[in-house]
Amino acid sequence: MWRFALNRSTNIFNRSLNKSATVLPPLNSQSILVCLLSGDITRTDLSFMSSPAKRLRAENMSVKKIGTHNGTFHCDEVLACFFLRQLPEYKDAEIIRTRDPALLSECDIVVDVGGEFDPKKHRYDHHQRTFSESYHSLCPEKPWVTKLSSAGLVYLHFGRQLLAQLTQLKEDNRQLEVLYDKLYENFVEEVDAVDNGISQCDGEARYSVSTTLSSRVGHLNPRWNSKSQDTEEGFKKAMKMVGEEFLDRLDFYRSSWLPAREVVEKAIKERNQVDPSGEVVLFSQGGCPWKEHLFSLEKELQVETPIKFILYPDQNGQWRVQCVPAGLNTFQNRLSLLEEWRGVRDEALSKLSGIKDCIFVHASGFIGGNKTQEGALEMARRTLQAAAQSPANGSS
Repeated sequence: MWRFALNRSTNIFNRSLNKSATVLPPLNSQSILVCLLSGDITRTDLSFMSSPAKRLRAENMSVKKIGTHNGTFHCDEVLACFFLRQLPEYKDAEIIRTRDPALLSECDIVVDVGGEFDPKKHRYDHHQRTFSESYHSLCPEKPWVTKLSSAGLVYLHFGRQLLAQLTQLKEDNRQLEVLYDKLYENFVEEVDAVDNGISQCDGEARYSVSTTLSSRVGHLNPRWNSKSQDTEEGFKKAMKMVGEEFLDRLDFYRSSWLPAREVVEKAIKERNQVDPSGEVVLFSQGGCPWKEHLFSLEKELQVETPIKFILYPDQNGQWRVQCVPAGLNTFQNRLSLLEEWRGVRDEALSKLSGIKDCIFVHASGFIGGNKTQEGALEMARRTLQAAAQSPANGSS
């Protein structure tokens, strides 16, 4: 169902980019014939327009207007406009690009222009001197302190509704909240930071990254010395690009990242069935990305004793015992396999360890192999026992 929603949303989005903002004149028999011949309308459309009541309702319905600034465009308002266009309320909205306060006042929602942040009035600008809001300041339960751009503001206020529309998950669904956080942290926050000029690190960077989403949007603006400085076509291309990239990222997190999280969560909850220590987790299938999920789920599930080892089968049907690192971005382990086993293989390792069917232990001690699940588990158990007797073995 959610795949259908993603495809449908993409199709609606692509069609909306091709719509002209030009107001069509009243249709008469001659203009209808011209439209039929040109393919601008179909006979189905014609039958709809032939109903006076339906035609009157359609003419009286006001088209929603999304306001943003004209001139050079940036990734944040492009992404904000894309987000809004995915919602039923704004899917057919006209995007008004202007800095004219009178025209902006007529818009139903305004992003990245106007000098006002007021969700009750649907005004989402972040350029005013008094603005310093972050996710954490507006939603204290969220950890992110990056100053928000128009993209982050719209995502904060409409993100759950957006994801519910695209995935068909309910807004109070736990999985949707996990996706909501993940897509901010790994997609939208970057756009907020770049637009607000927030560096990733202190000091001068070692090298320049010029292929970010924000930079690719920037390249779609007219060149300074181009004869035409019209930004409308580039804005449409930018919205299509950021939209496709966001939908692709959502598809990945929904169809791959989230199922991996469910596998890891199940394994953590069942870890005491693998070993009474609760420090060994077993995956019945290899290849599941587990590190990121394990660290976050340990906190969420309030795991008191940190998990030390992961067991899983490799592509040859043999088993691996892998150490859990001390953190996501370190080679240091919470507990490494025994030092005397490191770099030893096969029969020599089995003889040394007293565990049959051993295959290897890596020279750094972060991973080992055994022909059987029982053998791999025993390698983890022996290491835990040795650490209990001599804590100095510890991590390395």
